[in-house]
Amino acid sequence: MAAREEVISKLRGVPADLPPLAEVLAMLEANPGMKCVICYARISDDARAKDAHGIEDQHRELSDKAREFGWLMVHRYTDNDKSASKENVIRDDFEQMLVDLAAGKTAGGYPVHGVMAVNDDRLYRRPGDWERYLRAFTAHEGRVYWDSNGLQDLYAEGFEIKGLIGVAMSLAETRKKQRRARASHRNRAIRGQSVSAWRPFGWEDDKIALRPVEAEAIRKAVHDVISGASVSEITQRWKEAGYLTARGNLFQYQSVKQVLMNARICGYREVNGELVRDSDDQPIVGEWDAIVTPKEWFAVVAAIRGRGRAGQPGGKLVHKYLLTGILRCGNTLEDGTKCNHPMKGQKANEWVKYEHGYFCKKTVDGGCNGTYKRGDETDKHITKLVLAKLKADAAAAVKDVPDWGREDELQAALQRRATLELRWNAGEIDDEGFFRNLPVVEKTIKELRADQAKNIAAKAAAEEATADVDREWKSKTIRQKRELIKKVLHAVIAFPGGMGNKPFDVEQLIPVWRSAESAALPE
Repeated sequence: MAAREEVISKLRGVPADLPPLAEVLAMLEANPGMKCVICYARISDDARAKDAHGIEDQHRELSDKAREFGWLMVHRYTDNDKSASKENVIRDDFEQMLVDLAAGKTAGGYPVHGVMAVNDDRLYRRPGDWERYLRAFTAHEGRVYWDSNGLQDLYAEGFEIKGLIGVAMSLAETRKKQRRARASHRNRAIRGQSVSAWRPFGWEDDKIALRPVEAEAIRKAVHDVISGASVSEITQRWKEAGYLTARGNLFQYQSVKQVLMNARICGYREVNGELVRDSDDQPIVGEWDAIVTPKEWFAVVAAIRGRGRAGQPGGKLVHKYLLTGILRCGNTLEDGTKCNHPMKGQKANEWVKYEHGYFCKKTVDGGCNGTYKRGDETDKHITKLVLAKLKADAAAAVKDVPDWGREDELQAALQRRATLELRWNAGEIDDEGFFRNLPVVEKTIKELRADQAKNIAAKAAAEEATADVDREWKSKTIRQKRELIKKVLHAVIAFPGGMGNKPFDVEQLIPVWRSAESAALPE
């Protein structure tokens, strides 16, 4: 990127070999027929090569042509990677060129006797820009203009209309190309062909075969997000691993999210956010190798969308210790009530054999300072109980998710839409009747597909839960483990152990399990 900016900088402004202003003015006085010209170069898209070769080639051609005519190039204007047909794009050098044309001289004081460009569509593609350019150009008499069509007389009668016709033709051709590109894009998608301009992360340069290391990173990320990991955690993991996007940048939160939510990873294709389907309404499978199953993709998309903008469960803070806030102080206060204050993890003193403990805060902080638990043994016992519960739940997880069972409704809605289109094409119903009824049918189809995707995601999440619970637990982050614990436990009541150095007693830890109904409710 730095090299590209260096090239652009050299191709912008006063040429390096241009004589000083006083010397140029003396040359003009000695040779009144000499022309001082300015050159403009632009390219719409320099995103792929990123080397500014397009504008470099244009300026080389213009320099050669200026020497051929005996003209002196006094300034170069360069707009790299900027469209001339989009209204929201500001071309800084084009705007400065108009100012200099109107003033009759460049910012450095050099006179302007003409303009050069490899083609007029480098200068303008919209009527408004053509009119502004022509007004600035003709603000002074006797100027010359050259492009690949040769010398042009912009002062000639009717040239303004001719220019507008050229702009209209250019706009029409641009829009035609855009329509062809969109049609080609969709047709290739329908054929299951890859339409990626860049090598997608996870695939080789052919965009079909998997790149093993990247594909495994995506596969693990999908499983982890389904199991409760946040997109932020995945982003940090990919940054630490040094993974780069297709454009050579480190992954950010949004780019990771785009990878995980892209239907490509399960072999499907999307166009404008909708799955591309065949005539039987089935998603078209692409020619590239899939990384995860469609069920897993539906599940990870549902998980990410269900977390809103935060991209993580509830947007909660990351805790350093497993049971912070989950443990509750069970100490009996003077008035006979239980303290019930959330206990906090902290690093243990250096003289003990364990690394951390859990304590109830002091009275001034809302606690009672009456309960302390050794961290390693507490974590070990509660983990053992939770894993046993998770294994029992996993055994019945898939059975608890019923089949969707609404395929007939979807098929009927699709048939209604097809019948409606046939009757409209046959002239049996008018436009008003067709467009009044079509949105109702389309809404029904969209809602049924969304419900179907939700069912598929639920099945995938349930199947994910049936994996080896012990092995999966070891690979999870603290956040993921805490989310699993909170799915099965309301809290753990920790009772004081009494005075003195006593053995750790698991009987002083009382888990409060969630029922099946309460587990489904938000906290």
